[in-house]
Amino acid sequence: MKYKIVVIGGGPAGYVAAIRASQLGAEVALVEQDILGGTCLNRGCIPTKTYLKNAEIIQEIKKASSRGIKLVNDDFVVDMPATLRMKNKVVKKLTDGVGGLLKSNKVDVFYGRGVLQDGNTVLVNGNKNEKNLLKADKIIIAGGSRASTVPIPGIESSLVLSSDEVLSMDTLPSSMVIIGGGVIGVEMALIFLSFGVKVEIIEMEDRLLPFIDSSISDFGRRLLAKNGAEIHTGISLERIEERKKGLSLTLSTGKILKAEKAMLSIGRVPDLSCLGELPVKADKGRILVNDYQETSIQGIYAAGDITGQKMLAHAAFKLGETAAENALGAKMTANLKYVPSVIYSLPEMASVGMSEEEATRKYTVSTGYFPLSANGKALAVGEAEGFIKIVTDKKYGEVLGVHMAGPGVSEIINEAAALMTMEVTSHEIADIIHGHPSVGEAFSEAAADSLGRCIHLPPGSML
Repeated sequence: MKYKIVVIGGGPAGYVAAIRASQLGAEVALVEQDILGGTCLNRGCIPTKTYLKNAEIIQEIKKASSRGIKLVNDDFVVDMPATLRMKNKVVKKLTDGVGGLLKSNKVDVFYGRGVLQDGNTVLVNGNKNEKNLLKADKIIIAGGSRASTVPIPGIESSLVLSSDEVLSMDTLPSSMVIIGGGVIGVEMALIFLSFGVKVEIIEMEDRLLPFIDSSISDFGRRLLAKNGAEIHTGISLERIEERKKGLSLTLSTGKILKAEKAMLSIGRVPDLSCLGELPVKADKGRILVNDYQETSIQGIYAAGDITGQKMLAHAAFKLGETAAENALGAKMTANLKYVPSVIYSLPEMASVGMSEEEATRKYTVSTGYFPLSANGKALAVGEAEGFIKIVTDKKYGEVLGVHMAGPGVSEIINEAAALMTMEVTSHEIADIIHGHPSVGEAFSEAAADSLGRCIHLPPGSML
């Protein structure tokens, strides 16, 4: 079967690439080996947010009496089968929605494992009959990523779960050790702490969230500790052993942790299985692409996690669109300089641009900080933990990075990303009139603080 474009992978990069190519007039086929929507929709972003909503409800129940709402009691039981059904219902609605979008855009979907046969052919399910050989003028590979692992003795135990498997549990363990203190580990820790599970975290680096601004890392550690997590940083895991009632995990210090189950959460790596034997150039496990998302083989493009550029769904959307445009003759580039990153904790944490540590190595910086303990909306809703921090070039006021923690910052960070993309300076941000009361007005306050002109903080104060 012959198409103008064949896309391998139906995740955020792949389905967006297929739809955009169809909008541009191409005949398009998409090959998906599992369920449309990829990791984000099926085993990541969306499932965790349904669980986080449950955790948020639990936290609100616990706080109700402090706000004058008297409950008979605040006991609760998490019904995991019901929670799982709710999560699956949300996921199915969205995956069905992706299928509907592809169908309405006249994209032919083939279910099976797609592998490159040559520069113009995709083999589906290893069967070389005519039906399973898809010919194309151009190919876009969007094979996504898979959960990473480490060669620790005992890691293969069935009691050590991947993040994918954790989201399919229909019973809660009494205790869990999370191996890895990155974004996924922190989010899952807060979910299970709220559900009543005893949680410990092991992180090899010196701090949690090690590749994010230290203000976010410090806030995350305090938040987890406040919710009851035991945190072990700057330490490695030596071995895992199954015991009668769960697992025994030995740390490099000799300390032994015991838990009913463990979760391996050390990030994800590109899945290159769709390449087959074709010599597409890769480096450190990721496909190399040029500015136009074209690989080392002319006519084959790549987008999303498989390129390792920014392993986030919202970045994959833009990369998929870019690959489709260029496969059909454009010369479009994706600007990934200001891609926001969000940690969906309770409260949320978010960043865009450089950390203060990174910026200080390259610029003379001025930092502005506004604590939410001085923000009217945050105080009124009882969520005054948090802050907004802005890092700027002192000479010109260029915004280099923005970091925040607090209610709704997954939305506020988009304002920061938009203004940074448009090269709006701290002087201009400080002059933007925000609605009052709102958490978002703390952003302009932080910008004003970086200029020494913040109105709602005493000089030199961080409250």
